[in-house]
Amino acid sequence: MIETGRLSAINPAREAPQFTPELLQQLAQRVSLFGERAAQTLYSPFDGGVLGVIPICISEDVQLAVERARSAQSAWARVDTRARARIVLRFHDLLLERQAEILDLTQYETGKARRDAQEELLDSAIVAQFYATRSPGWLRPRRTGGTFVGLTQTWEYRHPVGVVGVISPWNYPLVMAVSEPIPALMAGNAVVLKPDPQTTFTALWVQALMEEAGLPPGLFQVVTGGAEVGEALVATADFIALTGSTPTGRKVARQAGERLIGVSLELGGKNPMLVLEDANLEAAVDGAIHGAFANAGQLCVSLERIYVHEKIFDAFARRFVEKTSALRLGATLDHRSQMGSLTVQRQFDTVRAHVQDAVAKGARVLTGGRPRPDLGPLFFEPTILTDVTPEMRVYSEETFGPVVSLYKFSDVEQVLALINQSEYGLNASVWTKDLGKGRALASRIQAGTVNINESYAAAWASMDATMGGFKASGLGRRHGKEGLYRFTEVQTIAIERFVPVTGPTWLPRGWYGRIVTAALKALKWLSRWWYRV
Repeated sequence: MIETGRLSAINPAREAPQFTPELLQQLAQRVSLFGERAAQTLYSPFDGGVLGVIPICISEDVQLAVERARSAQSAWARVDTRARARIVLRFHDLLLERQAEILDLTQYETGKARRDAQEELLDSAIVAQFYATRSPGWLRPRRTGGTFVGLTQTWEYRHPVGVVGVISPWNYPLVMAVSEPIPALMAGNAVVLKPDPQTTFTALWVQALMEEAGLPPGLFQVVTGGAEVGEALVATADFIALTGSTPTGRKVARQAGERLIGVSLELGGKNPMLVLEDANLEAAVDGAIHGAFANAGQLCVSLERIYVHEKIFDAFARRFVEKTSALRLGATLDHRSQMGSLTVQRQFDTVRAHVQDAVAKGARVLTGGRPRPDLGPLFFEPTILTDVTPEMRVYSEETFGPVVSLYKFSDVEQVLALINQSEYGLNASVWTKDLGKGRALASRIQAGTVNINESYAAAWASMDATMGGFKASGLGRRHGKEGLYRFTEVQTIAIERFVPVTGPTWLPRGWYGRIVTAALKALKWLSRWWYRV
């Protein structure tokens, strides 16, 4: 039997953050421009102390924000894409220059470890650089194939949809305030962002930095509040980009469907890791730790179930527990802590309930499994479970916390069936030295991204490749061309030269059909030869 480990801890930090109360007050005033409203006090997960106070919007404020954004968008749509790109690249540079300030702020808002905040910053900078440099080329009118070669010309034009409403969660506030708004802005749209109330200051900080970089005022609005504010945004915006839970995604999709507006939804996951018998054991263990416990497991693509071949299961489990037990927990503004706190009370309650339910029904805790109030009100130890069975909540429900379950397997076909029976299909991970076999298995897993010998970052950071979910894990894709094109309306313009497609009027009756039939037969053989079909 593997003994429960003792996790080391670092006392909460006492160093002063790089942001000031005056900065938070200035940011809050950006919201108060919508009118005098009720206010909400925000608390830091680190110690439960007051972080700041923000005004809370109502539906009328959302309508006003969308109107302001729509007014600014009409002029922005006429701005050359290269001029838009220069603003985004200035934002990129300012983001890197001010990183100490925003890293501290996101840590205080979310309770995450420094390395997880750094990951957010790097991802945000990559997104800004990628779409600023690629979008101008992708948005140019594109010549496409016409009906008859030499006679018909067709062009595709990409037009902005108008006002994009972005609804984002609390787990990665910097990424969510950048990764959706920037491609939307580059496509010529305006953006109205509704962040989770817990992480409003980070969203407002991004808005202020965008305007400092040269973004016209009114083009990027931030509205604050809960579900009712989100509903008001869906009721008024021209497109909705949501990152959140699957139940929320279904609700937003229904509301957007009534208005016939587009949506992209990145939703929940119960992401698997498959460790084959030939895998590099140490690399797989390190990948499991990063994949399961980055951001305290509060990551839509994090690993929650690990399937290990029976021949290496004991060795993997032993090493996994050893390394997990050695993780350093704490609330520091430097890199001493390897895992931080959970962010909100409701998520802490879910994590604790999943572990308690599993243990009560026979699961074993190999390490962790306990809250750590000595470190802060929302700290929970990284937890490894085994003997998890289908009647336990943690078996199929998304935990969204530092809890992972280990499963032993012997037959690859059976384990693939277990992996794919989940309603979710966001991310997966395959570990093997045989890359060809790994790729073949990865293609059979029902998930939007599958990483081979990596947990999630390889696919996530590959900006030219799309990212999104199968099944209940979402609709649409972010990153790549699709991450830009979803914020556009595509228009085809066709030019016919010399002869109408329906045929000239001077041909004898019936001859046009005979000519076109002969042309189509010839075209089929030519196309088969050209495309090697």
